[in-house]
Amino acid sequence: MGKANLHVFFLLFLILSSFCESNDQLTQANSLSPGDMLISEGRVFALGFFSPTNSNQSLYLGIWYHSIPERTVVWVANRDSPISNHSSVKLTISNSSEMVLFDSEGRAVWMTASTTIAGGAEGALAVLLDSGNFVLRLLNGTVVWQSIDHLTDTILPNTRVLLSYKAQVVGRLVAWKGPDDPSSGDFSFSIDPSSNLQIFIWNGSLPYKRLDVVNEVSVSGGTYQSNTTSVMSQYLYYRGDELYYTYTVSDGSPYTRILLDNRGNLSLLSWNNTSLSWTLASNTPSYCFLYASCGPFGYCDVAAVPTTCRCPDGFELVDSLDLSRGCQRKEALRCGKKSNFMTMPNMKVPDKFLHIRNTSFDQCADECSRNCSCMAYAYANLSSAGGTMGDTSRCLVWTGDLIDMEKASFFHENLYIRLAESPVQKKNSFLKMLLPIIACVLLVTFGTLVWTCKSRGNRQKKKVQKRTMLDYLSSMDEAGGKNIEFPLISFEKIVAATDNFSNCNMLGQGGFGKVYKGMLEGTKEVAVKRLSKGSGQGTEEFRNEVVLIAKLQHKNLVKLIGCCIHEDEKLLVYEYLPNKSLDYFLFDAARKSVLQWPTRFKVIQGVARGIMYLHQDSRLTIIHRDLKASNILLDKEMSPKISDFGMARIFCGDQLQANTNRVVGTYGYMSPEYAMEGAFSVKSDTYSFGVLMLEIVSGLKISSPYLIKDFPNLIVYAWNYWKDGKIEDMVDSSMVEDCSLDEVSRCIHIALLCVQDSPNYRPLMSAVVFMLENKTTPLPTPKQPIYFVRDYEPRKASDNMESSINDASLTTLQGR
Repeated sequence: MGKANLHVFFLLFLILSSFCESNDQLTQANSLSPGDMLISEGRVFALGFFSPTNSNQSLYLGIWYHSIPERTVVWVANRDSPISNHSSVKLTISNSSEMVLFDSEGRAVWMTASTTIAGGAEGALAVLLDSGNFVLRLLNGTVVWQSIDHLTDTILPNTRVLLSYKAQVVGRLVAWKGPDDPSSGDFSFSIDPSSNLQIFIWNGSLPYKRLDVVNEVSVSGGTYQSNTTSVMSQYLYYRGDELYYTYTVSDGSPYTRILLDNRGNLSLLSWNNTSLSWTLASNTPSYCFLYASCGPFGYCDVAAVPTTCRCPDGFELVDSLDLSRGCQRKEALRCGKKSNFMTMPNMKVPDKFLHIRNTSFDQCADECSRNCSCMAYAYANLSSAGGTMGDTSRCLVWTGDLIDMEKASFFHENLYIRLAESPVQKKNSFLKMLLPIIACVLLVTFGTLVWTCKSRGNRQKKKVQKRTMLDYLSSMDEAGGKNIEFPLISFEKIVAATDNFSNCNMLGQGGFGKVYKGMLEGTKEVAVKRLSKGSGQGTEEFRNEVVLIAKLQHKNLVKLIGCCIHEDEKLLVYEYLPNKSLDYFLFDAARKSVLQWPTRFKVIQGVARGIMYLHQDSRLTIIHRDLKASNILLDKEMSPKISDFGMARIFCGDQLQANTNRVVGTYGYMSPEYAMEGAFSVKSDTYSFGVLMLEIVSGLKISSPYLIKDFPNLIVYAWNYWKDGKIEDMVDSSMVEDCSLDEVSRCIHIALLCVQDSPNYRPLMSAVVFMLENKTTPLPTPKQPIYFVRDYEPRKASDNMESSINDASLTTLQGR
């Protein structure tokens, strides 16, 4: 190869190598146009042009994460100067070593701050770093501009943000105006310019949220465990006249960023590689956190449940209905020789303080005590805080209203508040001792008399209430109503438990009335069913439930805790079940995935055992007559409990079947002989249980045949898929975990045995329980169902046929 050719080859190699190097740099020799990108060396961040989701006309220059699918912008150059015409737009480095963004007409819409640079003619280049920082530097390495000194709405890890210089605000986060509008919004985040000891979130020029007062030490902060990052450390650095903030996350943590959003929330967000979305690791708390939300002299008590505004001792609320008006002194403040201060620990100290330097604790306290206008003081010893700015103390005093206070265990400051002058000492010490003794004796005597009278009254009230209940239930001879033993609960206790039947505590309502959640005697959660006054529906059902449930005890039956009749009020008190009813999950597309197959099979077995108990194991033979998904309640372990016995009937002796002219229940769950002839037996409940099993397996509702194409109802649908051996096509698609097709197939087979048209062919519930629990036992072949038309004619025109209101026989008892 000739020497000339060798030179050409070497020159070509250099050119190609320059293209193969990392494309993280912008030089004076090239420019960046729409469609071009700079990508950091580790391919973490990209810089280029973008348009927000809902605004394809506006063009911005920004930095975003390159290696995640969701474009997340962390910095915007021309946020308040969008470019509308995208042609001929370019970012260049000028001969004076400044970066300039030109629009299509050649106008500079954004540029780095002008700087006089000695030897600037030697040139400059801009580099996008893996930290997300975009740096402009001279060829000798001198940094003349960087993006982290001009934040938008985001702080990235390992970034040292200059907050203030010589007590003047420098670094400031400014939120986007909207989710798709990068222009400057109303909310900003910066150091307090008046004190340099506080950081605020501002709404315009007004304080919106205030963080705790910081210490003016060389280094302050610490390490914290967050929800999604392993360890997060954050620090404030004082370096001479400069105040910096930085935070880091542990190695191996996902991408993390601090964001001030357009609603004024400051949040730590972490990228979730499983859900491919940003998740909240921590944020500025919402409890009473808006600035001065508890008003003058009021403080937010975070430890209270629920969190609320309170007044310090010696103060009272100005307006109990409007806590934002704050608190006022119970006794006017008089400036005397002796000052009285109250200590409040674990406080976020108020705003609007005066900082007194180089004082001891006693000097700080004396400074406030001698000044009648001083309302409070706080003192911190900084000698052990890791180095100070020459002052080992921090004395803060307040001469006006105390604003924006908060009490929580994670605050470590004591606040000393001035109280009214202590009362004058009484001269007669004997009288001082005698008066409390006399008062105590009178109080004990009065309390004893009140307790005695109240106890007698309560005993008499209970006797009257029990006699009322017995008279009310005396017509229930067939159920033994006269001899029933049931717990009585006073009307006053129920009123207190439900906050006087507050609408906030209402769980549901139906033909019977309303159901409320309550806290009985402050410790036991209950559900209270209240019969509507003047309701024509529910009186007989009320008697039924009191008599039946009081006699029945089984883990798969809802437990009756007590009942009450007070004037025209009739109430039943049940155990509270937090997971609502089966239909709440089963027929809701968003919630049904909670019911995976193991849980559904547990529900099927539990309901079967409960019905078997009603039919043959209890002292009475009970026919429920309204078994359906809404009457199956779920406890905290998702175990089923059968509820709503208002329509149940009792069989006496060897009775096997009965007839009625009053057909009650819910269409679809009623057996053919009961719906058309009024004949019911234990096999009627077996039929309803079979329908319920098919609903649990398929996730389809018996009363919604339009969901099942080409089949008149769920029973015919199940028969055809079972007959054709296509069980997997019938299974609810939301059951994706641990679904045993053998177990599901056996349940459908048993369900088809239960819904056979003739009651003689249906198994007893004891046989159903046996078949469910013994999976190797062979099963008989079910008979093909006859299409059972919903719009049938009743057997006589005079028959009274009732169905459940809104598919619920009475009100469904459920948690919320």
